[in-house]
Amino acid sequence: MRLATSNGKKMKAHTGGKWKDAIKKDWQLYLLLAVPVTFLIVFNYATYPGLRMVFMDYKPIKGFEGSEWVGLDIFRKIFNDADFIRALRNSIVFNVLDLIVGFSVPIILALIINEVRLKRFKRVSQTVLYLPHFLSWAIIGSVAYLLFKPTTGLVNVLLMNMGWIENGIPFLTEKYNWAITYLLIGVWQSMGWGTIIYLAAITSINGELYEAAMIDGANRWKRMWYITLPGIRGTIITLLIMNLGRVMGSNLERLAVFDNTRVRDFQYQLAVYIFQKGLGGGKFSEATAVGLFQSLVGLALVLIADRVAKKMGEDGLI
Repeated sequence: MRLATSNGKKMKAHTGGKWKDAIKKDWQLYLLLAVPVTFLIVFNYATYPGLRMVFMDYKPIKGFEGSEWVGLDIFRKIFNDADFIRALRNSIVFNVLDLIVGFSVPIILALIINEVRLKRFKRVSQTVLYLPHFLSWAIIGSVAYLLFKPTTGLVNVLLMNMGWIENGIPFLTEKYNWAITYLLIGVWQSMGWGTIIYLAAITSINGELYEAAMIDGANRWKRMWYITLPGIRGTIITLLIMNLGRVMGSNLERLAVFDNTRVRDFQYQLAVYIFQKGLGGGKFSEATAVGLFQSLVGLALVLIADRVAKKMGEDGLI
């Protein structure tokens, strides 16, 4: 017993010494890491106690102690709210369309760029594709309205000058045209990020596989289909699982910059509902309940997709 205790103390002392040495050696890196970790804890985990307001008729003046507990009445109220049902339907439809339209584009672009032999052209292409990821939706929305104006927008002017159309297309003022434009602009803004991830995954594929395929007479299409795509399948599955978790989400900034009264039927999604009910209407309990509902559904979709991926032989995400 004494020997075991002595060995345990030595192991703890040795482990503690390693931690101290590591921190002493790389304290600058740990200091830099402490900043995002602190933000994560404060804004993601420290707010969890505030979720109890979904079971309360929360009044900011009364606080948590003075507000009345109402059980599940808040959830019953929002599920019977016609505005919530409309926002939920629009969010699901547009996020599923976003996933269908936008998920395959980065994969295709990564495959094409990987086959480009001119290194300078490849670098320029990656930069051009990745640049929209850093632009705010306020800038993207302003540029989009200038490009897609029905009469004076650059796109409509070019189409009319080429004789393809007689009258300008209301890209952002008619709800069905708005829906298509909204989805395509979203794909354009996000495709560069996914392309970079897939290109990084492609670099990990063993080059000898391509050499062997070329010796066997496989052309570029066959090499992409039988080597590149299977080589990045794990990355594809991982990103697909992560995107499924966002099916219930929506981007308030993106929706706000494309807002107008003519497209309100499609533009009204859960992010707008939460903003108007919570900050606009002062119904903090209802807004928090909707946010919690989004998170729980997203978590359930991620777990289900991860389980399915593992049953199909993939590593999964968790």
